[in-house]
Amino acid sequence: MKKVYSLITLTLLALSVFSQSPQKAFGIRGGLSSGFEYRVFSGELSSYKVLLSTRKRGLQLTGLKEFHIPDVFDIGEPVSFVYGIGAHAGFETWNVDYYDIVYPYGLYLERKTGVIAGLDALAGLEYTIPQIPLVVGVEVKPYFNLFGRDFFQLQPFDFAFTVKYTF
Repeated sequence: MKKVYSLITLTLLALSVFSQSPQKAFGIRGGLSSGFEYRVFSGELSSYKVLLSTRKRGLQLTGLKEFHIPDVFDIGEPVSFVYGIGAHAGFETWNVDYYDIVYPYGLYLERKTGVIAGLDALAGLEYTIPQIPLVVGVEVKPYFNLFGRDFFQLQPFDFAFTVKYTF
């Protein structure tokens, strides 16, 4: 009888381990801000995302708090709506042309680098592929920068495709 109880207990533990939802995800983002992202779920319907991306010959680190609404469409497929808000910091590089009026005359380019910081938002749809731990999605991440080339820069259309491995 002890062996039966032990077998039932081990079976239930194994099923509970395999039925748990993923706790982390790592993936790539392809869009205006392309890079790598790492997500940690803080609850059933929320997560934190860190995005290391390149944009405008620079590098940005973005942190976002995300909220998930599962089964948005009543189609029987695992499609979730994700939205969130966060902030970013990093640097960008740009060229400035100037004309030298002193000998030797000519047009010159000067490369400048500046620190940027700003706020981000996020809205997207994610599809969890059944049977494999893969999530594909499409998202828009509007942001605005402070500092850098322009003191204030707004980008409302930072669209991207994402692919994430969940574990």
